Amino acid sequence: MHEVEAYIGLGSNLSDPQAQVSSAMQELNSIPETNVLKVSSLYISKPMGPSDQPDYVNAVAKISTNLSPERLLVELQGIEQSHRRQRNGQRWGPRTLDLDIILFGDIQMDSKTLQIPHYGVTEREFVLIPLQELQADLIIPGKGEVEELIAELPPYELSRIENNNG
Repeated sequence: MHEVEAYIGLGSNLSDPQAQVSSAMQELNSIPETNVLKVSSLYISKPMGPSDQPDYVNAVAKISTNLSPERLLVELQGIEQSHRRQRNGQRWGPRTLDLDIILFGDIQMDSKTLQIPHYGVTEREFVLIPLQELQADLIIPGKGEVEELIAELPPYELSRIENNNG
């Protein structure tokens, strides 16, 4: 595999979410053949799923990697597990850490375990806004320009956490 730039979405709403996301950003550098190039600010967003859960802290990291998408996913799941991620089958439920491959170069794929670009990228302000912060002219393969996708979003509540030293 040759080196590819990828974008990883990070999110947490349990056990000090800001610390969970900040720690995970650092841990991305521990993935073999992978380097963090840039990280977005941290953002607070309302939960997508059940509303009886805390707000989320979200961010996006831009990385370079020589791993395949499937191998990167395995590494990300390992980081989630080190943060005591519980997979109880509840979709969009509370979690200590969620790591998603948002983009992987210009690859478009849909397998049993992985969909790239991430299936929800066009509707999620907590992904699109940090992506725009990292690369304003970014084009999401098969979806369009980040700036245009943000303009099409319904009204949203997303606030940036100031003083992120990420």
